[in-house]
Amino acid sequence: MDKEQYLIDRLTSKHIGDDAAVIGDKLYSMDAFFEDVHYKRKWMSMAQIAKKAMLINLSDAIAMNANPLYALVTVSIPSDLTHEEIDELTQSLEDTAKGFGCEIIGGDTIGGDKLHLSITIISESKDPLLRTGLKEGDLLAYTGNLGESKKALDSLFKGESIAADSRFYEPTLRADFVREARPYLRGGMDISDGLFCDSNKLLHINKYGFEVLKEIDDDVGLSGEEYEMLVAFDPKHLAELEALSKSMNTPLTVFAKVANNEARYLCKSHHF
Repeated sequence: MDKEQYLIDRLTSKHIGDDAAVIGDKLYSMDAFFEDVHYKRKWMSMAQIAKKAMLINLSDAIAMNANPLYALVTVSIPSDLTHEEIDELTQSLEDTAKGFGCEIIGGDTIGGDKLHLSITIISESKDPLLRTGLKEGDLLAYTGNLGESKKALDSLFKGESIAADSRFYEPTLRADFVREARPYLRGGMDISDGLFCDSNKLLHINKYGFEVLKEIDDDVGLSGEEYEMLVAFDPKHLAELEALSKSMNTPLTVFAKVANNEARYLCKSHHF
């Protein structure tokens, strides 16, 4: 068990375990986007940093079939950041949030050595998609085409440039697909730490293992920060979901079946 999961397991609240904490019809989530942990400033413009920071936070709400309402943003501002850069950062934060119907209503600012952002999202859902509830025999699938984020990150570490519309800069959130697919889904989550690691999380919380239906290369399974969807569903709904994915131009790949064993993918933690 990695240290992130170990820490989470030490906490006792019944609301912990999903992409967001569900309290009534409101959902609360928070993610950090830290310089030299999640990105290097030389890789991205202020607008790109702000957009990705907001998107990865909105992803938690989208993954749970929730509508983002409000955001609280904390920013650690290094002394070398100019007023123009701050303007670019805040404008991109607001524009990205507004694109999903979300309003920034406050937060905090502190001085620091690096540009760190931490964002809390308050969202709303009448039918949230949880991680729990899987049953033996359910199918596991992911949306989109995985692997681009890891490939782009490897290129950046080599000092190479990547496309301006790369998934590393701007992940695609599947809000429409989650909303339309919700009646057929048993459980799900977004893929932030890679398909292998996140599949393990989904299986761990449900106390199940899996059987392989499709072999997945490491370049796909270990690609973090994809923010596509990992979903579980009864096989009887496969035809409906395949038709939906086709109509919405959202690839859906079935790769495993939930099984009564302790099987886990080998995965490398993206933390510590």
